[in-house]
Amino acid sequence: MSSITATNIKNGIMKKNKNKNNGLSRRKFITNTAAVAAGISIVPRHVLGGVGFTAPSDTLNIAGIGVGGMGRSNLKAMNSERIVALCDVDWRYAQKTFTDYPDAKKFKDYRVMFDKMGDDIDAVVIATPDHTHAISAGESMTRGKHVYLQKPLTHSIYESRYLTKLAEETGVATQMGNQGHSGDGTRLFAEWIQNGEIGDPLEAHCWTNRPIWPQGLERPENKPEVPDTLDWDLFLGPAKYRPYNPAYTPWNWRAWWDFGTGALGDMGCHIIDPIYFALNLGHPTGFEGSSSQVNTESAPISEKVSYYFPENKKLGKVKFDPIKMTWYDGGLLPDRPEGIKPGKIMGDGGGGSMVVGTKGTIICSTYGRDPYIIGREDNPPKTEKIYPRVETSHEMDWVRACKEPKNSRKEASAHFGYSGPFNEVVVMGNLAVRLQDLKKRLDWDSEKMEITNIGANEEIKVVTSDSFTVVNGDPKFDTQFETMNAKNAAEEYIKHTYRDGWELS
Repeated sequence: MSSITATNIKNGIMKKNKNKNNGLSRRKFITNTAAVAAGISIVPRHVLGGVGFTAPSDTLNIAGIGVGGMGRSNLKAMNSERIVALCDVDWRYAQKTFTDYPDAKKFKDYRVMFDKMGDDIDAVVIATPDHTHAISAGESMTRGKHVYLQKPLTHSIYESRYLTKLAEETGVATQMGNQGHSGDGTRLFAEWIQNGEIGDPLEAHCWTNRPIWPQGLERPENKPEVPDTLDWDLFLGPAKYRPYNPAYTPWNWRAWWDFGTGALGDMGCHIIDPIYFALNLGHPTGFEGSSSQVNTESAPISEKVSYYFPENKKLGKVKFDPIKMTWYDGGLLPDRPEGIKPGKIMGDGGGGSMVVGTKGTIICSTYGRDPYIIGREDNPPKTEKIYPRVETSHEMDWVRACKEPKNSRKEASAHFGYSGPFNEVVVMGNLAVRLQDLKKRLDWDSEKMEITNIGANEEIKVVTSDSFTVVNGDPKFDTQFETMNAKNAAEEYIKHTYRDGWELS
C-alpha cells in the first residue's frame, strides 16, 4: 500500500484542483490557495457585497443536496435563511421538500446545479447516502461553498482525511450532522470526567439498538424497472454498477456496504462522540471486531468492535493509561456496571455511552443526553463550565459560522477539524468487522492510514450466499464463500476505487 499521509492528501488536492475544468479555475484556485497560505481567508460570495450579493449579517443562500430524508429536517431548522436550490436523485422521495420551497430551483445532479447556479449559492446542506458524501462535499468546498454534511462524515477513512484537509485549505465553514455534539449533555459528560468526578478513566463502552432496518442481506436477484422519478446512475455515483432494486433506496441504503456504513456508521457518530470528546481520544493504535454472519453485500445484524487507544496526556484533573473502548450494536450490550439499580435501563431505548473510572461510572443516553454518575443521580456534581454552550440549534450554529469571516470565525461545534478525525475512528470499526476472519487484533498506523500486521499473502473468506433446503426432514446447507487477499481488501476498504467518471474534487 502506498503511503497516503496527510501531506500526500494535501498535495493531491492541489494537483487535482489545478487541473480541474469545472468549478474553480486553475488561476482562481491558485490565488485562493496562496491566500490561505498567507493567513487570508477565502471570502465567500455573500461577504463581497454589491448587486446580487448579501452582507455577512444577512441571510445565506443555501442549496440542499439529498433532501428527501434528514436533508428536509436540516433545511427546516435553517428556515431563517434563503433556500434557493434543491437537488435529489429521486424526485418522488424529495417531493415534500420541493413543496416546502416552491421557489427553489430543482436539480437531480449537484454538478449541474453548481454550473447553473454556483454564483447564487453560499452554502450547501448534504444529506445523501454515505457513499456520495465525500464527492459532493469535496465539489462544494472546492467551489468555495460552506458545507453542512450529515453523519457519518464519509464512507471511508481516506475520504475523512481528505475532507479534513480540504476544509483547512479552502477555509469554508463546516459542520457534521451529529447534533448531540452541540447539546449540553455532551459537554457536561466531558466536564464531569475531566474534573475527576469518576477518577481516572479505565474503560469505555457505547451501544445502540440499531439496526432497526434489515441487514445481513444478500444481493436481490430480481431486476425491476427503475422508477421514472429516480436517476439510478446518479444514485450509484462512485459505487460499482449494479441493477436497480427497491431494497437499496430510498430508505434501506445504509445496510449495503457499497452505499452505507451499517449501524456503526449510522449511530456511532452520535453515541461514540461523548466519549471521544471527553477523553480527547485521537487515533487508536489497533482494533478488532466480531459479529453475526458477515457477507460481501451488507453489514451484519449485530456486531462488537474494540478500539485500543494509547496513553493520553493529563486532561483536566485526570490521566489515563492505554484505554479500550468497545462498541456494541444489534441488541448487544456491555455488562451492567457495579452499583446500577436493578431494572434501570443503561442510557435510553436507543443506546448510550459509559466510562468506568477508578472512583465511579458515568453513563449518558443517545446523543449525549442526560448524563449521570451511578450513585449520584440525586446529587449531581457542580463543576465549572469548561466548554461554551451552543445557544442555538446545531444547524444554526453552522449558519452563524458561515456568516463570520474566516480570520475571526468561531468554528461550528462539529467542524471538520474535529469531526474528520473522529469520523475516521467510527468508520474504521467496519474494517474490524469486515476483516475479522484474520482472527487477530489489527494494528493501525494513523499517519499512513494502514493496517501494519497483515501479511502480503494472508486471505479472508467471506460469505457470498447462505441457504438451505429441507430434504426428508433434514436441512441441507449451501453456503458459498469468496476468498480474497486480505491486504488488498483492507486497502480498498480504507480508500475506495471509484467508478469511472467519479473522483474527489
